[in-house]
Amino acid sequence: MSDTLYLSLWYPNLRLAALPDKVTAVLAEFAAHGGEPRVYAATVWPISWTESPIYQRVYGWGERGAEPRFAVEESLELLHDDYAYEFQIGWSLWELKSPPGNAGPSTPLRSAQDDSAMSRLDARWVREPRLVRVTGYGPLFDEGAYEADGHIRIDFGPDGPFLEEEVQLDSVAARHVEENVRQLVELTAAVEKASGATARLLWSELGESLAQRLAARLGVAN
Repeated sequence: MSDTLYLSLWYPNLRLAALPDKVTAVLAEFAAHGGEPRVYAATVWPISWTESPIYQRVYGWGERGAEPRFAVEESLELLHDDYAYEFQIGWSLWELKSPPGNAGPSTPLRSAQDDSAMSRLDARWVREPRLVRVTGYGPLFDEGAYEADGHIRIDFGPDGPFLEEEVQLDSVAARHVEENVRQLVELTAAVEKASGATARLLWSELGESLAQRLAARLGVAN
């Protein structure tokens, strides 16, 4: 079952005025670890997630995006201790893509097993971009949500590319999954170091450990 993957970062005695530099440092690390150098969009949320955004700007993809420092400075002009500041940035991972309709119906001369084999041959691994959300929390936003979620939280989206549980884990698939996991680990370490975090937690929405699920997955493959 696919799960949503998060990284939470905490900083000791963080002053609200220091939050922009921390968020900028986190966003700046994506370019060196499989991500885009520019921010796609920014949103400012007041009070809690149930409120409507008071600020939202879509810069665009690629060259149309905004430099991280510019996007952060523009959004955090509205610096309040009960606001959350969300930035979307591109990050690419290996995923297995199958061309639609390539197998065709089974016939007496072509079994379902043949169709499955042909589908695997036609499928190809591509680096697929996704939008990752990086959120900086004011200390009073959503009744102090930062205590559980972190002063900064990264929402990586579904954890499928790190497990590929629907894919036969042969040597090629295992290599791509391993590269995705390595990219995640390197980015996690890089944002912690660049932003000066003193605590971090990689966690999932359903409470399952990615490391344990990955170990079980590779154990089945071996």
